[in-house]
Amino acid sequence: MQPEPKRRRGRQPKPKPEGSSRPVSILNREVDMAAIAAYVPPIRNLAKPVAIIPTKKVSTDPNKTRYSDKELAEFRTIIIKKIDEAKKELANLQAILFNPNEHGTDDTASSFKMMEDGSDTQAKEEAGQLAARQRKFIEQLENALVRIENKTYGICRVTGKLIPAERLRAVPHTTQSIEAKMQQYRD
Repeated sequence: MQPEPKRRRGRQPKPKPEGSSRPVSILNREVDMAAIAAYVPPIRNLAKPVAIIPTKKVSTDPNKTRYSDKELAEFRTIIIKKIDEAKKELANLQAILFNPNEHGTDDTASSFKMMEDGSDTQAKEEAGQLAARQRKFIEQLENALVRIENKTYGICRVTGKLIPAERLRAVPHTTQSIEAKMQQYRD
């Protein structure tokens, strides 16, 4: 006579439907991998290239040396909008920098106050770095406006060729074409 098999405590496994996968033992538990696969979304292939769909048809005349006044006006509105957004962000960062300690740690124990002051100092340093970066971004956008007024906007400073309009819409302060930027990283 054989001893009766031990029964596990807790939930009993559900009966498996016909055609299910073989159970796998993970951490001493039987796991149906097909059931797990049904709940896990498939991993997207991130290596596929993403297509860039141009928003407006731009003539690709190889003899074109500069953008038309109409195109420059479009770029000017994009840049002005970006400058406004950047100035608002800079104002927020400067408010963080120049506001006194608003949490009021003056009446707390000195050991807690030191930790609080340290984190405040770090937050202000980070805000200062972000503010400096934002100022530089605003300066680059303002320089782009000057190039629009001079009608030299969109001309690569390395190759002398026209920068594609799609790139200028995405990065309006750029002064280099993609090929010049790639060459910069190769050197």
